[in-house]
Amino acid sequence: MSEEEMKSTPLYEQHVLAGAKMVPFAGWSMPVQYADGIIAEHNHTRRHVAIFDICHMGEFTVKGEGAAAALDHILARPVCDQKIGVCRYNFLLDPDGKVMDDLIVYRMGEDDFFIVVNAGTRYGDAEQISSNLPDGIEFTDVSDNTAKIDLQGPESADVLAEAGLDIAALPKYFYWTKTVIHSIPCLLSRTGYTGELGFELYFDAGRAVEMWQYLLTLKNVKPAGLGARDTLRLEMGYALYGHELNLATTPIEAGYADMLKLDENPDRNFIGKNALAGDAPTKKLVGIVLDGRRAAREGAIVFAMDGSSVIGKVTSGAFAPSLGMAVAMAYVNMDAGIDIGSKVILEAGRAQIPGTVCELPFNKNGSARKKL
Repeated sequence: MSEEEMKSTPLYEQHVLAGAKMVPFAGWSMPVQYADGIIAEHNHTRRHVAIFDICHMGEFTVKGEGAAAALDHILARPVCDQKIGVCRYNFLLDPDGKVMDDLIVYRMGEDDFFIVVNAGTRYGDAEQISSNLPDGIEFTDVSDNTAKIDLQGPESADVLAEAGLDIAALPKYFYWTKTVIHSIPCLLSRTGYTGELGFELYFDAGRAVEMWQYLLTLKNVKPAGLGARDTLRLEMGYALYGHELNLATTPIEAGYADMLKLDENPDRNFIGKNALAGDAPTKKLVGIVLDGRRAAREGAIVFAMDGSSVIGKVTSGAFAPSLGMAVAMAYVNMDAGIDIGSKVILEAGRAQIPGTVCELPFNKNGSARKKL
């Protein structure tokens, strides 16, 4: 896709004026970093608070009598038992049980839902969901009219207090509320992709610049780009669609078997369930801590310690600024005998780097679930 064909968020000019380095991402021109650089933005988010332009994401509404039951059939995690006011991480699967997308479902009312999807899968998701809804249920793609800014970091609640909100009334982890910030009506959820205390703001796209500029006037708020967002999520072991999740992978292989609770809901049927129940996983997602600071990037081969047996492939890898070491996530073959503590070798260009399989997340000190 040429630069002329790439989409721009309503905040594009703000990023350019701030000196951001713009890169293509999922068909959009997005800021990968600002003048201070990725590590500085990463550390500022971990220690203070940052804002991220996430206006490229897709948003849908699903409304009408029977909407909950319909989504319960379409999505891998239950929807019918989701309470109003709750956000739930979920998966859209194909009939083979492979992941078409990971998404978040907001239950706004008894039969009223707001769904947030990845930018690169927006149109395929829309087709898959809308084509499986019964007559009488209304599906609307509201992405182009919706702005999304993520406020992330241990001081994010203090920022909202400075903006006039009552900290005691802020939503709990994976809950949402409706509020007003700087005279702008918002859907505010306590969610995010960094592992830190954070909130996601959804509001009218026409007021995106106004909201962005206002948030930057508040104490310690700085902008952060996709580079820091990626290192932050990697340290937390969060899957990224197109890397850990894709059309070649089931959510069970990605480590979400406990979340799906298939054994607890044997009578519940959804698209892809038969494949999940019938096919044994052939690979599993693991975390690897590398010896030293040099990273093994996406696509790097994972070898057994003998250096000759190929047992897997890296899906994400980088230097982890909060930890001072390089880390990676990788899929390894189920029959390779790999477990926590296993030694492996990863390729990095012409070099081979030893590593040790470890539990995820790599960073266990995030403030995401902090009580306010």
